[in-house]
Amino acid sequence: MRYLIDNFADIMAITRTHLVLALVPLLLGLVVAIPVGALVHGHGWARKLTTTVSSVAYTIPSLALFVIIPPLVGISAIDPLNVIIALTVYSTALLLIAVPTALDTVPAGVVDAADAIGFGRLRRTLTVDLPLALPVFTSTLRVVVVTNIAMVSVGALIGVGGLGKLFTQGYQRDYPDQIVAGIIVTLALALIFDRLVFLLGRLATPWTRADTRVGRLGARA
Repeated sequence: MRYLIDNFADIMAITRTHLVLALVPLLLGLVVAIPVGALVHGHGWARKLTTTVSSVAYTIPSLALFVIIPPLVGISAIDPLNVIIALTVYSTALLLIAVPTALDTVPAGVVDAADAIGFGRLRRTLTVDLPLALPVFTSTLRVVVVTNIAMVSVGALIGVGGLGKLFTQGYQRDYPDQIVAGIIVTLALALIFDRLVFLLGRLATPWTRADTRVGRLGARA
C-alpha cells in the first residue's frame, strides 16, 4: 500500500494508458457487433456461422494473438496497436454472440405490433428491438469491460504499457508491494467501470425501474 501512495502520480499515468488499451477495443467491438449482430438475428445459418467464428476467436490464447497480429498487419510486437487489435477481436467475439441473444428477449407481440404499424426492419431494430434488448445486453457488456481491463495486463509480457508493468517489474525485482499496488488499481478499475456500465444501462432503460416499482407496490398490497 505504501508503494501505491509514494508512486501515485506514476501509477495514474500508467492507469490512463491501461484504460485506453481496454476501452478503445470495447468501443470498436460495439461498432462492429451491434450492426452485424442485429443483421444476423433471425437468420439461422448466419447466426450459427457468426457464433461459431466468435467462439473460435475467443478461445485463441491472448499471447498467441500478440505473436500472430504484428506480421499480419505490419506493426511491431510492442506497438500498443497490437493489444488494441487483440482485445478488439475478443470484445467483438463476445458481443457478436450477445447481440442476437439479447434481441431474442424482445417480446414477439411487440415485434408484431411494430411491424403492423408500418415500421421497417431498420427503424424497428433501432427504436424498438435494441432498446428493449438493452437490459440483457448490458450484462454481457459489463463482462467485456471487466475482461478487457484484466487482459490488458497480459500486454506487459510483450512490453506494452499498462498496469501489467507493475506485475512484471514487481516480479523481476522481487518487490511484492509493487504487485499488490497493481492488483489494487486493476480491481478498482474493474469495479468502477462495471458499476458505471450498470448505471448507464439503468439510465437508458427507465421502464425497467418502473416495472420494479410496480412489482414492489403489488407485493406490498
